[in-house]
Amino acid sequence: MKLSPREARGYFTKPDPSRTGILIYGPDAMRVALKRQDLIAALIGPQGEEEMRLTRIPAGDLRKDPAILIDAIKSISFFPGPRVAFVEDATDTAAPAILAALEDWSTGDAQIVVTAGQLKASSKIRKAFENHNNAYATAIYNDPPSREDIEADLAKAGLTQIDREAMTDLTNLAKALDPGDFRQTLEKLALYKHGDATAATSDDVAACAPTSTEAALDDMLNIVAEGRAQEIGPVMAKLKAQGTQPVGLCIGATRHFRALYAAASDPGGASQGISRMRPPIFGPRRDRMVRQAQGWGAPKLEQALTILTDTDLQLRSANQSAPAMPLVERALLRLAMLSRR
Repeated sequence: MKLSPREARGYFTKPDPSRTGILIYGPDAMRVALKRQDLIAALIGPQGEEEMRLTRIPAGDLRKDPAILIDAIKSISFFPGPRVAFVEDATDTAAPAILAALEDWSTGDAQIVVTAGQLKASSKIRKAFENHNNAYATAIYNDPPSREDIEADLAKAGLTQIDREAMTDLTNLAKALDPGDFRQTLEKLALYKHGDATAATSDDVAACAPTSTEAALDDMLNIVAEGRAQEIGPVMAKLKAQGTQPVGLCIGATRHFRALYAAASDPGGASQGISRMRPPIFGPRRDRMVRQAQGWGAPKLEQALTILTDTDLQLRSANQSAPAMPLVERALLRLAMLSRR
């Protein structure tokens, strides 16, 4: 039987131990793996693997010994409780062994959990699970987690109090991060708020979200955008010491000012424009960029982008004779002075 994505969401949380099994497939191996982890944990509990109620079988092993899956579903653990025979990364080369196990399964046997990549509708494994009257097949698509998914994962991690802006930030973050990193961020947020009865805020999300390794570059971009020309020299020295290349610095500045221009030009205002950014921008950094975009305005930001474009062309020119880093520093000073006008 087929499980729709909406039905699967509830089933992964509360699976039916009397089912023969389930096939979980999709193009993103990480998304499939996370759903499989949730399902098996719900079936056998946190101690299931330690109690030897989980048997892992690489699909490649079934080609060498097709009987190992049937042996796994029939074997009895020393400990009581539901059992799972898990076949990983299945393809149709493993179909004969999997189909035989589905046919031989009887009440009391271990539930068969199979994961696979993208499967065509003609796949033997997929057709077997979809046409089975006591087994399920569900596809995992590359869609980011829904708000309901995020709330469920947060609740499972022990965090139930979260304000509206923080939830919006998490929803945006889910679109930018891969599933594994996003799951880790949720777990980190729950740990960060452990013992704190107040609702998680946008600042809390920003504190737990993956951070940039280019802190000095971010400092420089904010200094320039806020017109603090006197601070450019010391941070420029720090960037040089870190090995920052002039072209990279110019590209980073162009990206920052292009984002400010997009925000300042947004019909809904700078705040709405920043909220549309991908990857998403959070907490204090988001508020800071909104203030920068509002302070500059679209016309001056157009001038800033012209200065940066001209500087980039000079850096890449074959006839460039001036030292590259002083050329970029001069452009940044011009931008900082322009912001004050």
